[in-house]
Amino acid sequence: MDIGLMGFAAALGLAGFGSAFGAGVAGQAAIGAWKKCFAANKPAPFLLVAFVGAPLTQTIYGFILMNQMLASGAEGMKLLGMGLFGGLAMGASAYAQGKAGAGAADAMGETGKGFVNYLMVLGVIETVALFAMVFLMGAL
Repeated sequence: MDIGLMGFAAALGLAGFGSAFGAGVAGQAAIGAWKKCFAANKPAPFLLVAFVGAPLTQTIYGFILMNQMLASGAEGMKLLGMGLFGGLAMGASAYAQGKAGAGAADAMGETGKGFVNYLMVLGVIETVALFAMVFLMGAL
């Protein structure tokens, strides 16, 4: 069996791990922010869900990379390396995005302001995953 086949699973799996951990961190912060709002009899902003869901896109990027790897005809260590390092880059981006989303949820829950500013930061972090996916697909 070709060890490169593990690269397919790594691309999707590692991106998915990062998405799960990132969404979990942001979700905990959103729940805490809502709790503070409820305790203070303030409206709880539903928009915090956007911060929780932001890290999930990296799983989609991992899936796209995996499919391109499958269709490429590449094999061996090239596939393993692309899957491992691409998945790690996308997973790390998702986790960092979740951490930033947690801060954004806390800040917006407290102030009710800054949604667009917070989304811009999440977008910059997202760019790391996009670059990893696109550049690796170009290397195929």
